[in-house]
Amino acid sequence: MNYGFVKVAAAIPQVRVADCTFNAGQIVNLIAIAEDKRVQIAGFPELCITGYTCGDLFAQQLLLDSAESALARILSDTRQFDTVAILGMPVPVHSSLINAAVVIQKGKILGVVPKTYLPNYKEFYERRWFTSAYDVSEKNIRLCGQVAPLDTNMLFEASNVTFGIEICEDLWSVIPPSSTLVMKGAEVIFNLSADNEGIGKNSYVRSLVGQQSARCIAGYVFSSCGFGESTTDVVFGSNGLIYENGWLLAESERFSLTEQLVVSEIDVERLRTERLVNTTFAANKGRCKADEVIRIPVETKEKEFKLSRTYPPLPFVPSGTELDERCEEVFSIQVAGLAKRLLHTHARNVVIGVSGGLDSTLALLVCVKTFDKLGLSRKDILGVTMPGFGTTRRTRANAIRLMRSLGVGMREISIKKACIQHFKDIGHSMNVHDVTYENAQARERTQILMDIANQTNGIVIGTGDLSELALGWATYNGDHISMYGVNSSIPKTLVRHLVEWVANNKIDGSSGTTLLDIVDTPISPELIPADGKGEMTQKTEDLVGPYELHDFIMYHFMRSGFRPAKIFFLLTSVFKDKYDNETIRKWLHTFFRRFFSQQFKRSCLPDGPKVGSITLSPRGDWRMPSDASAAAWLQEIEELPGTAHLEN
Repeated sequence: MNYGFVKVAAAIPQVRVADCTFNAGQIVNLIAIAEDKRVQIAGFPELCITGYTCGDLFAQQLLLDSAESALARILSDTRQFDTVAILGMPVPVHSSLINAAVVIQKGKILGVVPKTYLPNYKEFYERRWFTSAYDVSEKNIRLCGQVAPLDTNMLFEASNVTFGIEICEDLWSVIPPSSTLVMKGAEVIFNLSADNEGIGKNSYVRSLVGQQSARCIAGYVFSSCGFGESTTDVVFGSNGLIYENGWLLAESERFSLTEQLVVSEIDVERLRTERLVNTTFAANKGRCKADEVIRIPVETKEKEFKLSRTYPPLPFVPSGTELDERCEEVFSIQVAGLAKRLLHTHARNVVIGVSGGLDSTLALLVCVKTFDKLGLSRKDILGVTMPGFGTTRRTRANAIRLMRSLGVGMREISIKKACIQHFKDIGHSMNVHDVTYENAQARERTQILMDIANQTNGIVIGTGDLSELALGWATYNGDHISMYGVNSSIPKTLVRHLVEWVANNKIDGSSGTTLLDIVDTPISPELIPADGKGEMTQKTEDLVGPYELHDFIMYHFMRSGFRPAKIFFLLTSVFKDKYDNETIRKWLHTFFRRFFSQQFKRSCLPDGPKVGSITLSPRGDWRMPSDASAAAWLQEIEELPGTAHLEN
């Protein structure tokens, strides 16, 4: 019922150096809070039961006995809890001492994982006290009256997740233990750390943890000690991080003077999908001997919980300064793609239909910047506006103003007479505004563009975007066809921001004003006659649904492999204040119905550059039969709780 989410936590308790009784109380308190928050697995810092900075006190038997007594208390006080806790403590193993992670649940020790790589440079002296896992031959250990497995090569398997453990410096090694653990099945890694602060180090640690989670296609929970550790020579900053495949989900407050429990949900289902798709991961996995790993069963109960992690409503559109960087990069990719096509074809002219809408505007801007980069005259960009029965004064005026301000070549060719003659030829009434009426106009415009391209020895630049291709919102052999589609992998929600970004950053004042008005214009194909006031009567989002919903659905369907029920769950969480559940369900059904039925249009797309993680090119990321059935997806939508019957 939790759609593949596993609730995890990075716990950072207050500590007193060498005061195991106090530390045990703090740990129990945090485990209780984690249990109340329905956390399944919580990772604590390295050596949290004693404190990391005990120094030569680690050689004192009293401290080691106190640590074991503290663990016994923790086991007793948490025996009713379902939450799995991973605690750090020193553990004697015959004549050696190991820096260990002890995994406990419901009063039982499930396993003990020793630290492999012991730092012994600069401020670190761990080899003075501890023995590496490489030098420990024992495979079991008696601790608190229990016998538990002892090994680094250990996986803990719950019903919905498999996790592994490494300790601090292990992550800094050339080949971290986590790299091996994930190839043997670990989906989430917990790192118990004592990572001291220094100028610039926090950024480095975040990069390291993020990169390891991405390289391993795994969740990564990093918990490092904080206030209470000795500050004799170093300071510890309470660093708690939760990553999922390179994305930061949650983080602690640095230098906090109080305890912290950093909680989020790792989407294990998404990680599994990523691993299935990424064949390189499978190739590496095959090099590991799975029989060498110790598998420890963990009893966990999946409980309903409220999702605490957030999902951006516009997954293709970043926020803040990253948006400017993204727009710059996307625009540069489009320009580079078109430049190569022009040089390869020796074409010095391009022809583009300019409607005064978002898509054709972006395509025109790409042409302008490409010609500037190649040192070609903008006059060799021929913008053609082709008013039809639904063209409004606003869009026509914007198209003309934009072409003039950009200094491109311009022609205006009305399609009305040609379409009227065509309707007479095929015996179609002008008063029947059906699909024939609409598509005839789209195909007439494409014919004009193609023929002008032949006249000028140029190529036709396509304007259709990724969202339209996903929905099949294009006329087959009409606007569906071009000689190079510069917008083919850019979703509608990003197109709007790209045009606005160009208006504010890359263009002169008069062109910028026109661009901003285009951004504010409702999206429409303008194929149905305008009303008596010359205003558009056909708005795309009224017909096929809001593009913000469709782009969200497309991203999580294609990028993450989510099923409709999970996407519905996310939609109702993200858009709960804007759309009711029935509206969301309606457009979810529309997306999947159209996505499957319109694949035949995507099976013969023109070339165009990939700019993001998703494209629908039949030669690239998406290969699907044109006659694949949508039955399973639509049936799941029909069966969503409280679903009214939806027509196919």
